[in-house]
Amino acid sequence: MTQLDLITIGRSSVDLYGAQVGGRLEDMGGFAKYIGGSPTNIACGTARLGLRSAVITRVGDEHMGRFIREQLAREGVDVRGVVTDADRLTALVLLGIRDEDQFPLIFYRENCADMALCEDDIDEGFIASARALLPTGTHLSHPRTEAAVLKALRLARKHGVRTALDIDYRPNLWGVAGHGDGENRFVESAAVTEKLQASLHFFDLIVGTEEEFHIAGGTTDTIAALRAVRAVSDAVLVCKRGAAGAVAFEGTIPDRLDDGQTGPGFPIEVFNVLGAGDGFFSGLMKGWLDGADWPTALKYANACGAFAVSRHGCTPAYPSLAELEFFLERGVIRPDLRNDAALEQIHWSTNRARNHGADWPDYRIFAFDHRIQLEEMDGYTPERGAAFKELCLQAALSVQDGRAGYGILCDDRIGRRALHAASGTGLWVGRPAEWPGSRPLTLEPALGPDCGGLEAWARGNVVKVLCFCHPDDDAGLWAEQIATVRRLYAAARRNGLEFLLEVIPSKAGAVDEQTTAQVISRFYDEGVFPDWWKLEPLRTRAAWANAIAAIEAHDRYTRGIVVLGLDAPEDDLAASFATAAQFPLVKGFAVGRTIFGDVARRWFAGKVDNAGAIAEMAARYARLCAVWDGARAQARDAA
Repeated sequence: MTQLDLITIGRSSVDLYGAQVGGRLEDMGGFAKYIGGSPTNIACGTARLGLRSAVITRVGDEHMGRFIREQLAREGVDVRGVVTDADRLTALVLLGIRDEDQFPLIFYRENCADMALCEDDIDEGFIASARALLPTGTHLSHPRTEAAVLKALRLARKHGVRTALDIDYRPNLWGVAGHGDGENRFVESAAVTEKLQASLHFFDLIVGTEEEFHIAGGTTDTIAALRAVRAVSDAVLVCKRGAAGAVAFEGTIPDRLDDGQTGPGFPIEVFNVLGAGDGFFSGLMKGWLDGADWPTALKYANACGAFAVSRHGCTPAYPSLAELEFFLERGVIRPDLRNDAALEQIHWSTNRARNHGADWPDYRIFAFDHRIQLEEMDGYTPERGAAFKELCLQAALSVQDGRAGYGILCDDRIGRRALHAASGTGLWVGRPAEWPGSRPLTLEPALGPDCGGLEAWARGNVVKVLCFCHPDDDAGLWAEQIATVRRLYAAARRNGLEFLLEVIPSKAGAVDEQTTAQVISRFYDEGVFPDWWKLEPLRTRAAWANAIAAIEAHDRYTRGIVVLGLDAPEDDLAASFATAAQFPLVKGFAVGRTIFGDVARRWFAGKVDNAGAIAEMAARYARLCAVWDGARAQARDAA
């Protein structure tokens, strides 16, 4: 069985986060959807920091349960311990940010899936495969879930697995506060204290806020509470103190909190405390499992907590390892970390998925986002154009055959049915934003003057924009086109959409081996960091080297480049692929008319039927895929 660093156990929910900041939860007009629940957050936070993490929980057999499972996989979390419960719904939480002190939330957890976790869900081999086990306190609140947690803890002891507890005290989840009191973090309860103390001896590490140690220790005197916990547990105790940082105690509890071991804190603005403790625990686990001393582990924890309190959402706020290392080396530039441009670029780039750069797979993209080219064909009507694009999608899916590394470019104006049908198929899906052929660049009217239309785009869509530009363009044209690209780019980031920038300098002027590189650098200098570049086939190896050097000088985290086709014959594309495939940053192709052009003309003229059109386009697409794969293999062999 795969060796894991950490398994967490407990709550798993969908967090619906109020998008408006400063208002009451009653007045929220929109919500952002994230995964949540302390153990789920910690599993994701530690995975982002490079640990091999898993979570044991239950989700419903419905859309929200599938969302949690799929998002965990995207985060790199092992989902073998996620059980699908056909009889219960996934838990939901509604949350808001009222101000720096008020964060209202409502738990929708009546008979929810994760509270049905039972002993049968605990597999001995799975527990034994981990270096550490981390339950959260909520799952000690019910006999069924408590039995599951205790079984896991006994197996951890049997197999030498280290154990940690997130006290995670939520009074209303223990039944000692009402549904509308989800924000309340402390209500005294002798019954809760007794239940917690009965299990504390199982743990090597116990983490909580002062209020959480108050419930675990049975007193609101923090030192006395820590001593009460110490009386029943030899664990290292880590007490979180908000803006004052945190303190660790390995042995006897001193008379003052300040006499424990501490790590440096960070002077940042408090924007959102929800999920901050889970971010803190993620950093702490990274240090603990790496064998760091407690001041270092607490430094990691405080930094991860600082990211969490400065951003919207819980899991989405947590840093990658690259981001954490950058932050610790550079320090705080501005206290509102979510508005630190350099930090946010690394955050976005390294948390879209766990791999990046040379690790991204190659993509073979069938581009049928063309509009003018179809509209000019004899026999075209909007209805027939839409039908033809559905045939293109069927051809793409037949070649993909469920495999990763395949995609389409499809528009919303003619190809809406195909575009929407592509969602969830596993295809990479790009969608054009420009008005076809425009120079200066004009965007599709449906996007609106502020690109607010992107809010309605499926989150799996990649925003693609084609800009005809050249280093010799006059300053006014450059300014106008840059402004349009920047407006679209900012809106894409705001809506969590990847951004593909396509540039074709040869359509705007003479080109040499430096032209494309100069265009690329110009966009970076203006603050545009595309996730993807789409470039025309460059004629020489030197031209490719220059373009790639320009990208890597500005952005080490770009997904890569795809090569466009410009309606070139297959033999010409094969030659261009042979050169491009020598560079790992070139991740494949996005070709359209070479695949569909002739077929479309004959289909609109009634000279080929639907099945014939699909078969012919699939054959052409498959041949291009084989040509690219062959060129890549040859380049690797030569290297």
